[in-house]
Amino acid sequence: MSSIDQPLTLACGQTLPNRLMKAGLSEQLSDRDHAPTGQLERLYDRWGRSGCALTITGNVTVDRLHMAEPRNVAIEDGRDRDQLCRWARAAKRGGTHIWVQLNHPGRQANPLAGRTRPVAPSDVALAIPGAPRPRALTAREIEATIRRFATAAAVVKDCGFDGVQLHGAHGYLISQFLSPLANRRNDDWGGDLERRMRFPIEVLRAVRAAVGDRFPVGIKLNSADFQRGGFTEDESEKVVTRLAAEQIDLIEISGGTFERPAMMGSIARQSTRDREAYFLTYAERVREHAGDVPLAVTGGFRSRTAMDRALAEGACDIVGIGRPLCIDPQAAQRLLDNAGHHAAAGTPRIAARSLLGRIVDLHAADALLDIQWHTDQIHRMSNGLDPDPDRPWWFSIMTTVRRNGLAAIPRPRRRG
Repeated sequence: MSSIDQPLTLACGQTLPNRLMKAGLSEQLSDRDHAPTGQLERLYDRWGRSGCALTITGNVTVDRLHMAEPRNVAIEDGRDRDQLCRWARAAKRGGTHIWVQLNHPGRQANPLAGRTRPVAPSDVALAIPGAPRPRALTAREIEATIRRFATAAAVVKDCGFDGVQLHGAHGYLISQFLSPLANRRNDDWGGDLERRMRFPIEVLRAVRAAVGDRFPVGIKLNSADFQRGGFTEDESEKVVTRLAAEQIDLIEISGGTFERPAMMGSIARQSTRDREAYFLTYAERVREHAGDVPLAVTGGFRSRTAMDRALAEGACDIVGIGRPLCIDPQAAQRLLDNAGHHAAAGTPRIAARSLLGRIVDLHAADALLDIQWHTDQIHRMSNGLDPDPDRPWWFSIMTTVRRNGLAAIPRPRRRG
């Protein structure tokens, strides 16, 4: 009978002292040149003492020209080695294992942040009003992007981090290659699923070659895009089977995209909410296809009872938590110490809904507000302050515009 306080040894030999993982949350705390800052060190010094055995960073991009948010960290080479080393040391002081989440946003890049046209498998824009149409990558650029992931992973290892996670979910570039909606190529990088999954497999192999056999490499994968004609659970199941045949240490299950934010629980059924984890049913389905590769499930977990039940039933091997750690940076330790603890997360909602619903898409606005409200809490901790659970929703709208510009505001819905 597994529980959250039991250790887990990965295939590479790294042993995690418990089954709790701080999931990746985009921090937006780099300097203007996308190097780590003292704010990141303070934040991860605190999160490193949260009680989680494994801590995953937020988006670290492999290309400075393509940024998901204006102040994401970028790793292209060893130019920021000193700052990266300090970041790793700060996180590890509390005993956690710290993995860097490597990512390329693809068509979800913020053009104001990267100041260049987004790129993607195909020139298909996001189904969001005002989203720019990306430029399709050439075959040579695809191969160069694969090398970028490998180079970044080698730098991460050299700087003292404990592992890397490839972000293959939530509609970012790896996820875009897997999606038949975003990937409409008819060459060796698109078409049927076998060719669409080539990019993530080649990225994984290149990263493994760059870091060796004893350095942990994981991936975050969508269970589905939850869009008609998009990446499906059946396809995801086949990808898991292929990944399990490679040298991979952990598969984290999530789901959704910017267009359909299932990772926020916005489309979860009540029966799913009762079990707390949004993607647990899929994890149970795919468990046999993962073989001996541990599965992590993130999204919705709040009580130790539900976490221990999921582990005991074999649905997953690691429980990921994110937003609760933005409200209470000691949430994981409280779960370990108290079987009855409930790790709450803030649930801000825009007011005056009947009026504002005529102006903005409230579904998208609520998801955006939730992300930015929790980002505000992250920034408070990075400045040495405690989280503020009573922070008003409208204040987070203001900080969203300050961080990301007016392009961050959801556009009016088309009518008729």
